Amino acid sequence: MSESLNAPEVPQPGADGGRSRHIPGVSVRHTRAKGEPRFPDGPKADPAGSHFERRIRSFQPRRSRVTAGQADALQRLWPKWGLDIDGQRIVDLGELFGNENPVVLEIGFGMGEATAQMAAADPETNVLAVDVHTPGQGNLLNLADQRGLNNVRVANGDAIILLREMLAPDSLDGLRVYFPDPWPKKRHHKRRLIQPEFLSLAATRLKPGALVHCATDWEPYAEQMLEVLTGHPDFENTRADGGFAPRPDFRPLTRFEGQGLDKGHVVNDLLFRRVQP
Repeated sequence: MSESLNAPEVPQPGADGGRSRHIPGVSVRHTRAKGEPRFPDGPKADPAGSHFERRIRSFQPRRSRVTAGQADALQRLWPKWGLDIDGQRIVDLGELFGNENPVVLEIGFGMGEATAQMAAADPETNVLAVDVHTPGQGNLLNLADQRGLNNVRVANGDAIILLREMLAPDSLDGLRVYFPDPWPKKRHHKRRLIQPEFLSLAATRLKPGALVHCATDWEPYAEQMLEVLTGHPDFENTRADGGFAPRPDFRPLTRFEGQGLDKGHVVNDLLFRRVQP
C-alpha cells in the first residue's frame, strides 16, 4: 500500500439519462474531465497530504479496479461509515459509532470478509478497520450494509497518523494486525509494521488489558513479531510458554490464509496483552 490511494472510478449516466444498469462484478470506468474528482463523496485520494511527513511507510500501492457494487457502497455509505485519516482532529469514538461499546482497531483488512464475519459474531464490539485499498473499502462497506452490521467503520489512510494524531490515549480495547506485508527482502525489513516504535505508539492508545492479536503466514516475520513483542515492556504474552498461540475460534480462516495453507505455509498467531503502566 501507499499513502496515495487508487481511488475508484465513478459510475456516470449514459445516453439514457442514467437509467442504464451496471452488472454486479463488472469494473466501473469512465472518462473524467480534467480536474474532476474520481469519487467526490468517497474516500479521499490522500487524506493526510502527501507531505504530511517524511517517513518510511509499511504499505505500498495495490492497484485494482472497483466493481459496480463496491463503487455503489462507497458512494452511499462513505459519508455515514467512512473516516478519512487527515490527522487534523481527535476522533470521538463514541460519536463515530453512536455508542460507548469497546473499540478494536484492525490495520489492513484486505477485502474485509474476515472483518465482517468477526463483527457479526460480536455485535457488542465496535471495529475500526483501516486500509488504503479502495476496492476493499467498498467491499467491506457493502458487506456491512448487506448484513446489517452497525459496528463497523472504515478508515482510509495511514494507520500511524490515525494512532498518533487522531486517537485519544487509552481509547482502544484491542488491536488486530492480520497478514501484514512481510517485506521479505532483508533491505526492506525496516518497512515491517510490527517494530518497537510502532508498539510504543500503540501502547499509548490501548487500555490496560487490551489484546494485541497478530497473524502471519511468513515464518521469519512471525519470529520477528514474537521477539519484538516479547521484548517490549508494555506487552505480555498470553501464552504461558511464551510462544505462538493456536488460531483462536474468533478469528475466521480467511481466503488468503487458506491459499497459504494450500501452499504449505505455516500460519502463526500471536496474542499479547497491554500491561498496566
